[in-house]
Amino acid sequence: MKIVTDCAADMTAEELEELEVAQVPLFIQFPEGEISATDITADDFYNRLEAMRPEIPTTAQPSSGMFEEIYRKLAETSKNIFSIHISSGLSGTINSAQVGGEQAKDAAEVSFWDTMTLSGGERFQVLAAALANRAGWTMEKIQERLTEIRANTEVIYTLETLEYLARGGRIGRVQALMGSLLKLKPVINVSHEDGKYSTVTKVRTIPSALESITDYLTNIYAKTPVWVTILHGRFQHGAEMLSDMAEERLNIAKLEMSRISPVLGVHTGPGIVGAAVVPIKLMEDLL
Repeated sequence: MKIVTDCAADMTAEELEELEVAQVPLFIQFPEGEISATDITADDFYNRLEAMRPEIPTTAQPSSGMFEEIYRKLAETSKNIFSIHISSGLSGTINSAQVGGEQAKDAAEVSFWDTMTLSGGERFQVLAAALANRAGWTMEKIQERLTEIRANTEVIYTLETLEYLARGGRIGRVQALMGSLLKLKPVINVSHEDGKYSTVTKVRTIPSALESITDYLTNIYAKTPVWVTILHGRFQHGAEMLSDMAEERLNIAKLEMSRISPVLGVHTGPGIVGAAVVPIKLMEDLL
């Protein structure tokens, strides 16, 4: 079986190669033209983003034709394909994938999986599927494990500014204005109910927001051994602060730090910092 995902999963190039996962890009549409989010580094992207102010680029999902093409190519070596994607509550990517799968049905048998999350949370599910596939697990057993991981993973973050969310139309103008005037820092998670963003709380400073994130995760996981991925756009200092807080309060079995994909940074700006967390017991038998 072949595994397909999208670049919103924030998989490293090494992981994609080692686990033989095919990655479909999402796209960033600048005024001068569209580029693949995989063809620009995070720092180059944020330089361009800040130079565009007050405008921001837009994003676009892969076309169904792009999915059809990759499914047909993979079907040359395996007709069974498992396509794992960013939350349908945040992107239409999985819809494009399903149309592409229908277009390629004469060549490939494609199963689809909505991770109901993104970034590090999506990555946990892709890693688990790829590792389980390599270990010879059945599709049914893989999906059972992904269901557990999906239900027990948290993705939560804060932003230095609401400016990018507001300019991208992702929150109401009144909320953005109030946040700007009061300099509020929102703490946002990805809801398990619908795979969309949900506001956990709003505080006045980044340190307070990072404390709120740590409190939230501690309340959920308590002393459960966890795998933590600290995520940021271009906010190394904030990421290091959150890493220190997590190490102090959580029972960390594995800790890493990662940059989020530029396609996600379009709507957050460089000042995003947060974490993806999963109980290590759901991953360790696959590692």
